[in-house]
Amino acid sequence: MRTFASLGIRPHTSIAALFSAGLLLTGCGSDGTDTTPPTPQAFKTLNQAAPIVVAHRGASGYLPEETLEAYQLAIDMGADVIEPDLVSTKDGVLIARHDPNLAYSTDVASHPEFADRKKTTSVDGETQTGWFASDFTLAEIKTLGGISTDAERPQQYNGLYKIATFQEIIDLAKTQSAKLGRTIAVYPETKNPSYHRDLGLPLEGTLISLINAAGWNSKSAPIYVQSFEPGSLKYMKANGLNTKLIQLIDADDVDLKTGQLTYAAPYDKPYDWARAGDPRGFKDMVTPAGLAEIATYADGIGPWKPYIVPVKGTLDANGAVKDMNGDGKINYADATTQTPTTLIADAHKAGLMVHAYTFRNEKRRLALDYKGDPQAEYLQYYRLGIDGLFSDFTDTAVAARKVYLKELGR
Repeated sequence: MRTFASLGIRPHTSIAALFSAGLLLTGCGSDGTDTTPPTPQAFKTLNQAAPIVVAHRGASGYLPEETLEAYQLAIDMGADVIEPDLVSTKDGVLIARHDPNLAYSTDVASHPEFADRKKTTSVDGETQTGWFASDFTLAEIKTLGGISTDAERPQQYNGLYKIATFQEIIDLAKTQSAKLGRTIAVYPETKNPSYHRDLGLPLEGTLISLINAAGWNSKSAPIYVQSFEPGSLKYMKANGLNTKLIQLIDADDVDLKTGQLTYAAPYDKPYDWARAGDPRGFKDMVTPAGLAEIATYADGIGPWKPYIVPVKGTLDANGAVKDMNGDGKINYADATTQTPTTLIADAHKAGLMVHAYTFRNEKRRLALDYKGDPQAEYLQYYRLGIDGLFSDFTDTAVAARKVYLKELGR
């Protein structure tokens, strides 16, 4: 495992240390004035605890995603939880990749020995061309290196770090928890579960076995299991999985003219619903009735963040979205935040945690009124009572939480 001093990224002080430091501030000043801090304000989270920071695919803003190095860096930065997406190899091993298509996040295209594996196939109804994990054994996968999936992020680490298995991630979390004296949880997602089931490589049974072997099959264990497909979560629950379960909620995009979320396949509904001809979509999950149904099989929801804080563009006299930041493009960065929805409160009323995704530092991904400051976005969500959030930049998320905790007198 490499060290990361060369990256120039300094880990933040742990939350526990902040609490401890706060306790030392009680008492009286030298002039006799009372310096006892005010009574800490209560958290607005479901369990009245500090919101958690989930390292989305590791410290993926800095290093190639879903590698052990990216997860280690996130832990060093203070992440509470590390998040892998799980797909299956040909020999049934769960590995951490966001997509079954290895072309998106690995250097497979530069391996001539695998040129004949390139193919075109359908993943959740979407035609894709590339190299697919299910056509490779774990031994073959281990010859590949991860690459950055964002051209604006560091590229110098491409190919240096290998693809991790879920077992390796479990081992990392356990080792680091023992070393640091704080719990590092994991947050696996069953990725494209219907697709894998059709291949004869179902994810759920293997995942349950690994969780059982880790001694983590309970609500109190340091693990959350998530999926976009309700059927995957329900199957695991019915087959003995007792961990915290999270229903992910997606959308396609935001219509900047109206501020409304848009829904286009495959981001309009869970793929198992699409296959079953279910007329409902993701938008139905955020209604009181939808949340009540989710509460029958899950412990929380993982919505795309505009479900909580909508954004909308500014229109010119002709009804077109204005280029507010003058960069010659019309995108998310030209939108301003709108009045927050009641989703967090509604979910809490249903007994569900809310873990929103995905928080990123790049200015093009920040609404105009955050003024290019990602901390402003984090603080808004923390103040709204979010139970946790997924971030590509763990250090920024942790630093913003430190500010939030100080606001609450904690």
